[in-house]
Parts: sequence; structure tokens; C-alpha cells
Amino acid sequence: MTRPAKSFVAALLLVAPLVSLGACKKSFSVGTSSSALPSGAVPVPSGIAFAPPSPLGPALAPGVAPMSFAELAQRSDAAVVFVKTLQSRAGAGGRQQIIGEGLGSAFVFDPNGLILTNNHVIEGASEIRVTFGKKREMPATVVGRDPPTDIAVLRVEANGLPHVPLGDSDATRVGDWVVAIGNPFGLSHTVSAGIVSAKGRTSQDVRGLDESGYYDFLQTDASINPGNSGGPLLDTSGRVVGINTAIRAQANNIGFAVPINMVKELLPRLLKDGEIKRSFIGVVVAAVASDDAQRLGLEDDQGALVRAVTPGGPADMAGLRPDDVIVGFENQLVPTPEHLRWVASVAGIGKAASLRVVRSGRTFDLKLKLGGLPDSGTRSAPAE
Repeated sequence: MTRPAKSFVAALLLVAPLVSLGACKKSFSVGTSSSALPSGAVPVPSGIAFAPPSPLGPALAPGVAPMSFAELAQRSDAAVVFVKTLQSRAGAGGRQQIIGEGLGSAFVFDPNGLILTNNHVIEGASEIRVTFGKKREMPATVVGRDPPTDIAVLRVEANGLPHVPLGDSDATRVGDWVVAIGNPFGLSHTVSAGIVSAKGRTSQDVRGLDESGYYDFLQTDASINPGNSGGPLLDTSGRVVGINTAIRAQANNIGFAVPINMVKELLPRLLKDGEIKRSFIGVVVAAVASDDAQRLGLEDDQGALVRAVTPGGPADMAGLRPDDVIVGFENQLVPTPEHLRWVASVAGIGKAASLRVVRSGRTFDLKLKLGGLPDSGTRSAPAE
């Protein structure tokens, strides 16, 4: 994180702006949907709904406050590393001139030298070095990164490293104990504890984020400060359930972590390709407000309300219209627009996906072929 960026850090502290995932506003058509169904629509009989999601297994035992987190901290601490970055540019005579430096945290998740951190910790870095313990420092290279979710994978040339296992953020419950380990303000290997305060926090909850990014934060009251970015949020078994990423400025112990299940879904692609190529439906969606539900005759506020359709995009070609409400994607419920944006983005370019749609009180299923999300440099409004 460069010194010239301090004004931004003061506003957001831990999270850098994420790459836009939207399409130019001028490229969308808007209007009022009629009750006519698209040619490929398959009407859904009244009363037919998706099966509920498969259970994750037996419910976790009620959390009991441990007498001490010392054993967990001792077992996990060696896998948490201190990250130092340098930013440089070519100066007079072609010599590299250091223009900034940054500090952050990260953790080893694979003993063969693979490390997870936040993208904003290493973004723009010309040199990355990680420190194990107090003395062992090594250079690191970027394997892959994804600005829209603010995650990055690094590699060091070492084997047999202490590491922490990746857990299950879906199984983590509000009220469960969690532990954060990192390097706040450069104070290496600082341990703090708290609980999961909430789940599913979005850009509406974390101020200053690019609304076209992908957010499903865990909220915690474990103390997180500048420098904790990229460090692990651990459950009481020592498994990583989140990557500490952001805080609410001027608040007491309100921190946010990227859920590890989101990270695990992207990891294979980052390790293989170094980046995430996202698919999209070609719509702009919003939450179903109470007046929308009343106006459209909906029974509840579940789903993603189509506000605009990209001309010539997959949704347009399939016959979707503004005021349609997407309530299902690939035989799974779509409770919110954020959920739709995520599942559509990782489904795969060229995939034939099924949607369940409500239009003017009628429910139907529709298939479309997902397109590739346009380059972020050409978009300014969220699209999915």
C-alpha cells in the first residue's frame, strides 16, 4: 500500500477499491415487463418449489467459551506471516525508484509454499517479501489474484511449512467464537478473539466498497486493525473460516472477513489460470423492495428484480425483461441479488444455465447460455 494512498486508507482503512464488474449504463434497455412469456419458457405449476438445500450435517454443538485460546494461538501462529511490499517506478537513468511500501498479513494454507492474503495487500507491488516468525524472510511471487473478491495467492520456494487448514464458513454460526491473528500496525503475531457477529454483509454494510464487487462478509468483533488485512480468522478448531479484510471506520471492533468458502471456490482457477474469468447473465438486478412486491403481486421479497437487460446479451436473447424476478438459478433458490451475481459469475462461460423467473404472477423456467463478463474497463454499472 503506497504512501500516496494514505487518504484512501483513512477513509476505508483496509480495503482497496475493487475492479468494476458492471456494464455501461448506456448499453442497457429498460421498460415495463408484460405478462407474455419468452418463447423458450416452461411454465411452472402453482405450488411447485425448489427442494430445500441439502443439510450440512449435524448441527454444531453450542459454543462454549474456552478457558484460554493459548493452545490454538500457539498451534496456528507459525503459519501466519508478515507481508512487506515495495512499489517502485523507473527513475532518471532507468534506475528503479521506491515510491511506497505496504504492510499486511497472510497465512500458509499449503505446506508446499502456497499463501493466501488480500489482493489489496500486494496490489501494485514490485517486490513482495514475507517473514516467518521473527527472522526468516523470503521473497514471494503472485500465483493468482482476484480484485473483485480481494483475494490473492502467493508462493514461496519452500516445503514442509507450518500451515493452517481451511474450514467451512457456511457451517460457522452467528455467535461462534473466532480468533484473528495478524500484524496490526506492524505489531507482528497479534492474537485477538471475539465472535461472529453477523453473516452475509454486503457493500451496503461496508462503506466505501465498489458496489460491483462480490461481497458476502463475515462480521466479527474480534479486534481487527490496519495490518491485519490478509490474516486468518480461525474457528476454535484452528480452521480458517475467513480472511480478515475490512473494518468499519470510527467503530469499536466491527471487522469483516471474506468467507473461506468463497475463497475455496475460486482457488482451483487461481492456481491454474492466475485469474478468474467470470460468466454473466446480462442483467442489472436489485433487491425486491416492499413496493416492488406489491406492484408486481409477489408473495414475498425473495429473489433478484431485473432492473435492466443488456441488449444482445444472454438474458436479452432468452427473453428476460425488466421487472422479471429471478427466484432460482440451476435448481437452487436465489434469495438475494448478491447471491445471483455470485453464482452466475462462477457458473462458467458458455454454460447452459436454467433460471426460474416470476413475471406478472406467473412462474416459469428458462434456459440461457451464459456469456463472458465484459472487461472491467468498459463497464461502470453492476451487471450479472
